[in-house]
Amino acid sequence: MSSTRMTRSRGGRLTTALTAGTCLAALAAVVGLSAARDTRETDAGAPAQPATSSAAFNDVHFHLTNYIQEGLDLRTFLKIMGDKAGRVAVFGIPLQQQWSYGNTGTFAPTYYLQTDAPLYYYSFTDAAIAMQYRSLTPTEQARLDPMITGFNPADMYAADHIKRVLKTFPGVFSGIGEFTIHKEFVSSKVAGETASLLNPALDRVLDFAAEVGLVVLMHTDINMPFPRPGQDPYPMEQLRDLLVRHPKTTVIWAHGGLGRIVRPVEDEVGLLDRALSNPALKHLHVDLSWDEVAKYIVSSPATIKATADLLTRHPDRFLFGTDEVAPADQQKYLKVYEMYAPLFAALPPDVSEKLRKGNYERLFDEARRKVRAWERTHAPKGSGQ
Repeated sequence: MSSTRMTRSRGGRLTTALTAGTCLAALAAVVGLSAARDTRETDAGAPAQPATSSAAFNDVHFHLTNYIQEGLDLRTFLKIMGDKAGRVAVFGIPLQQQWSYGNTGTFAPTYYLQTDAPLYYYSFTDAAIAMQYRSLTPTEQARLDPMITGFNPADMYAADHIKRVLKTFPGVFSGIGEFTIHKEFVSSKVAGETASLLNPALDRVLDFAAEVGLVVLMHTDINMPFPRPGQDPYPMEQLRDLLVRHPKTTVIWAHGGLGRIVRPVEDEVGLLDRALSNPALKHLHVDLSWDEVAKYIVSSPATIKATADLLTRHPDRFLFGTDEVAPADQQKYLKVYEMYAPLFAALPPDVSEKLRKGNYERLFDEARRKVRAWERTHAPKGSGQ
């Protein structure tokens, strides 16, 4: 017998929807389909990598779902990728925006800036993506690199969650992220303890990532919003110290620490140049993603040249990403890629190729190999079935 619940319409009004029998049947069908497949790597080695030479780019930063865990399924996204994107690092958003009736009434917020209600960690995002991934063909799977993101980086048990996901869904994940430490407007809204670059819980996560070979995609702002003139960007100093403590962990710094309000600090290019020239930070990489960051980079011929010169000095350290969230079609998905076109044009061809494709393939091919090897040793045969 079905029951009813209140649910959100597109316009934010309350409507009535069927649950129980139909929803449970649908979930059982999904679980059954995923359980019928075993994506564990065979002893012969990693699955063949997809040919990406004809693709325009690989995407290191893509959100399949939004802040209320709605969005695309992987099959639909593969169609949106088409022949433009070769491979994509895909993940949900680890935070769920609470719908607080006392705050917004019948208006159902879909974004964290639409309400004062808190955000909370939503771990099911990892299982949802893993089950979808297992329903794909091997050729389709080869184009995607799912990432574990449903953990609280302020929780000392976060590393245990990551290990549990790998053992439950062997053959699926290649990295962790995008997860957030400092982020304008977001950090202060998260329920519970605030994440910190100083928290030993984060050290445990990075230690485990190094042990397994997981790529880490981490968002932490380079500075606080609205800093006073002359204020040191202390988050950058804390990030440097964190990275020095974890020399064997491959870390990709999302957006180079920039945001809507967190703008490039004074001598931003020089700061990045010094960081990437430091032998103690040779495991640090930077993703160039998000339309907000693209606006800074392509704002003038001078900013384009400065960025191009930086990438040319460090051609192996930057990766392109869109940071799109569940785009409705390919045109919307390609928006950020097209915004970066002036930068691509300013780069030497080999540097452009590494930024758009080569560095992604190098890092994620190695991650796939290492993670599958760890799973063969630690995940019991038949786990996740």
